[in-house]
Amino acid sequence: MIYKKHIFICTNQRPEGARVSCGEEHGSALTAEFKKLMKEKGLTVGMRAQRTGCCELCEYGPIVVVYPEGVFYGKVQLSDVNEIISEHLQNDRPVDRLLIPKLS
Repeated sequence: MIYKKHIFICTNQRPEGARVSCGEEHGSALTAEFKKLMKEKGLTVGMRAQRTGCCELCEYGPIVVVYPEGVFYGKVQLSDVNEIISEHLQNDRPVDRLLIPKLS
């Protein structure tokens, strides 16, 4: 595995009047905040945050996914980024209050 943790932030944007999308809910700002805070905390070696296209879970957006665990976070706000970094990325404890329920 190349990265210890790989974080994907949905930045998908749809045309006006279409189904809501994460990009409309600040996906790009979330990506920038993850990158900034990860750099400040010295986490850019072995971990990577990047934008991604649609995760098809728009009703839970904005979506953030952390691999290799495959943890999906929903309704992520800028104020949640530091908690995800400190709890999940640094201490391997997913942030329960942001987890998307398993779809089965």
